[in-house]
Amino acid sequence: MPAAHVILKKRLTVFVGLIAMKPVNVPPLLKFLEEKGVTLQDLLDTALEFYVPHPGVETKEKATQTLTEEILEALQDPNIATLIAAAYLTQQEAEAGRIPGLTKEVFLGRPGLVADELIGMAVAGYIAGARGLFEFTRFDQAKPGILKKLGPMTNDAIGGLIAGVSSNMYTKATRSNHK
Repeated sequence: MPAAHVILKKRLTVFVGLIAMKPVNVPPLLKFLEEKGVTLQDLLDTALEFYVPHPGVETKEKATQTLTEEILEALQDPNIATLIAAAYLTQQEAEAGRIPGLTKEVFLGRPGLVADELIGMAVAGYIAGARGLFEFTRFDQAKPGILKKLGPMTNDAIGGLIAGVSSNMYTKATRSNHK
């Protein structure tokens, strides 16, 4: 195991272990994202740019705890992994000019390409349903944090992930607050 993964695994174990009192395995999708330059901290920081105190997540610390749990859960899902990996592979193929009928100009500029939004919407919708789709629109339009550093396909896939888990955080907080 590379040193970075050992350090990350120890940090996740300590951080999440404090939350749930149990060690956490690093999801394979998180390892994949790290290889692409996207860390758990990037995902958290980006989600927290839109954080608003809410019953059940009144503090940034509570939001960070809940988001970490939601992100780690989502990153273990093979369907999410498939959609995000597909976005990265499509990005690579499009940048190399190997997608039939898709010029680099259209890929990098617009108008016409909506496949990137469809992948982001699929990820957000899969994680959190209609609420995730609403949240995806906010992240897609503003491109906070790591999203502004990623390419057209990958920023929407990662934006969908962040939107879905963020939406779930607020939904679960609302439900637990009403109990």
